[in-house]
Amino acid sequence: MIFEQTPTVIGHRGAGSGDVPVPGRGTVAENTLASILAAAETGLSWVEIDVTRTSDDRLVLRHDPTGPDGNFLVEGTAEASGLPSLEEIFAATPTDIALDLDVKTVLEDAVDAPSRRTGALLLPLLRREAKRRRLMVTSFDPGLLVFLRDELPEVPVGLLTWLRFPLWHGVSAAAGLGLQAVALHTASCGFEHPDTRLRSLEHNVATAHKAGLDVMVWCPKAAEAARYADAGVDAMVVNEVPGVLAALGR
Repeated sequence: MIFEQTPTVIGHRGAGSGDVPVPGRGTVAENTLASILAAAETGLSWVEIDVTRTSDDRLVLRHDPTGPDGNFLVEGTAEASGLPSLEEIFAATPTDIALDLDVKTVLEDAVDAPSRRTGALLLPLLRREAKRRRLMVTSFDPGLLVFLRDELPEVPVGLLTWLRFPLWHGVSAAAGLGLQAVALHTASCGFEHPDTRLRSLEHNVATAHKAGLDVMVWCPKAAEAARYADAGVDAMVVNEVPGVLAALGR
């Protein structure tokens, strides 16, 4: 199992997506060291961050393929982007904070030399950092996950599924790929959008566990957190960190 507490609460992009007001810190921006530290100060042991690559083969923290200026990150340098680099975040984040890297591959990964693709650039950083802290990698790109599964088996990997992605596909795909986790969007789970084709979340989670998978859900609201906990999910990636912790009685 990946997570020491069920369900583990993971801060989404740090303390939450977008600009998040934090008592004593003002407003912190997502995917920054300040946001990661703010999440940790609420008692979280895991934080999720987004990672993508730039033209000079660096990895920076950003959810979208474009930067704040609208330019495609893969067409400019890391320095020009003004975004924190993954190396900087690894160096500055206390090692008792575990990191879930949501890796965003780019179109150029289909055609660039293998040594320049996102997975290849990430591999040596992960290999070094895995000696210092708990890590995992999640991604919508199964090719990246299979690459890392084979090259660095000590770091668990999980398949992210998109909005209202059928659970019967997501769970079976993650198991068939030999991954350690499946990460389901909350809209896929049947609470927000009931689906007569979908068996209960409890049934799906139990099946995933039988297949050897941890089940993560993103991003349930605080009002729904207890229902996900009752369904047996292993982790929740959340924006409403204080609210979810309160809903779980923590």
